[in-house]
Amino acid sequence: MPNVFVDTNILVYAAAEFTPIQRKTAIARELLLLPGIHFSLQVLNEFVAVSRSAKLNLPPDREQRWLEACLLRPVTSLSTRTFLAALSIHSRYGIPHWDSLIVASAKESLCPTLYSEDLTHGQNYDGVTVSNPFL
Repeated sequence: MPNVFVDTNILVYAAAEFTPIQRKTAIARELLLLPGIHFSLQVLNEFVAVSRSAKLNLPPDREQRWLEACLLRPVTSLSTRTFLAALSIHSRYGIPHWDSLIVASAKESLCPTLYSEDLTHGQNYDGVTVSNPFL
């Protein structure tokens, strides 16, 4: 299986602690078991912000476990090159800057697929195709 990139929303759904487990949580957890999963520092930073908010409100030990598991996978740093690529992607496709950074990171990580709920399913952005796993 080729490398795939994971947007923040997938990680947030996976970490949700609803009882019973909701459909999106189950799907997200299955996705994170796949080989070839990649993250970016931006995704991990966004995850930390959400995990500490009222949306997830994860206890610190559970947040730490999720982050440790993510750090076992490849994580793309945000560089000047990533930033400039994101500006170009934003200009060409008109998507928000933060989403452009995710697409640029996926491309930099050589991930042809980006799992995300936020971008248009099936849309190709510079060789990165969005797949919404919840459809």
